[in-house]
Amino acid sequence: MRPRRAVPVAILVLLLLVIVAYALTWRSSIAPVDPPARSHFDAKLIAKGAELATIGDCNACHTARGGKTYAGGRAIETPFGTIYGTNITPDPYTGIGNWSEAAFVRAMREGVDREGDHLYPAFPYNHFTRVSDDDLAALYAYVMTREPVRVQIPANQLAFPFNVRALIAGWKLLYLDRAAFESNTQQSNEWNRGAYLVQGLAHCGACHTPRNRLGAEKKDELYAGGEIEGWHAPALNASSPAPAPWTAERLYTYLRTGSDPAHGSTTGPMAPVVHNLSNVPESEVRAIATYIASYTAQAPAERQKRAQDLIARAQSGTPLPASQGSNDPGAQIYRGACSACHDTPRDLATSSAALSLTLSSAVAAPTPRNALNFILHGIAPDEGTRGRWMPGFAGILTDDQLVALLNYLRQNAAGAQPWTDVADAVKKARRGSPESYAKR
Repeated sequence: MRPRRAVPVAILVLLLLVIVAYALTWRSSIAPVDPPARSHFDAKLIAKGAELATIGDCNACHTARGGKTYAGGRAIETPFGTIYGTNITPDPYTGIGNWSEAAFVRAMREGVDREGDHLYPAFPYNHFTRVSDDDLAALYAYVMTREPVRVQIPANQLAFPFNVRALIAGWKLLYLDRAAFESNTQQSNEWNRGAYLVQGLAHCGACHTPRNRLGAEKKDELYAGGEIEGWHAPALNASSPAPAPWTAERLYTYLRTGSDPAHGSTTGPMAPVVHNLSNVPESEVRAIATYIASYTAQAPAERQKRAQDLIARAQSGTPLPASQGSNDPGAQIYRGACSACHDTPRDLATSSAALSLTLSSAVAAPTPRNALNFILHGIAPDEGTRGRWMPGFAGILTDDQLVALLNYLRQNAAGAQPWTDVADAVKKARRGSPESYAKR
């Protein structure tokens, strides 16, 4: 008789679990509204929203290559599949034109759309919980006054069970921190402004913090480096691999201009970020740099001395060890394809010469991914703008030559332990061929 009694109990438990799961995942829809007229919003509020959206890099994820700004369609590769950036123009049919401000705020802070569906955390609402009510109102005013674009976005390409949106509710229970931003009274106003921007709209940790198997940021490894679409986002804390330690001033120069003489130029996912930061008030960029620099502990005297030696070497144009007269295939490739630019004497204060690779964070990084992407795809400024340029060698160097060159640079430019996954990284890069963000 006991087995018969156990059956109803099991059914009851299962039913209760279903009810609890439904209660946890269900969110009501918010009634649609007519798209508000531009006159509904104050011009100053719209302008403020434009600035905030630029700091938040919203256009990068919500604009497809060659598409209309904010009309969505950009493919975002994740370990779980491909997610497409949504249309956030005020088109009432394919965009968010019929979203009220309350629906917009809920999406930003809770990751739930107007219809009540959970949004994938590729949209970094886990950072936007920190954004103030006033700033969210400004962002709403800005996006609702953009040009409406009617375009259907491709369906996400996610395998089961990652295509079940209801499961995101469980993810949120585990990882979504809903706490508002709190100022640190022990720090300056500039530091606090930077903290607010970095933790919130700028969502720097989304790329520069490692993630666990469920795609959540590891809070105990904040800014310790992460991975994004075939690139390594370097650590921003004391574990930064940069041969020359970052300072607030150098960070400001890099974030504002896309280049710093002791650290090189940006490309990949950072290119649109820097492009956007070049168009916001200087004070905002300085605040971000001040906050991030506070995570880089004062470099020990030995590291500072080494950085000074590397800078002096770069200024004199001293060639890499073994690049002269060596039979090493990597040295020969470097001598023929790289040395003429990278071993040029320069004044680090004013020169636009190519970076001495002894100062390269990509070569000093824990993975060869960034150095490989630089070599394969080069560096190109935004169309119609001036900036650093480097040719790509994807169609010139063979896989074996790439491996030889990377191993040579790792040993002779970084003076570090060999990478263990170079050949595999070359094969993956050849298959993936990350598109140039600078040309997006």
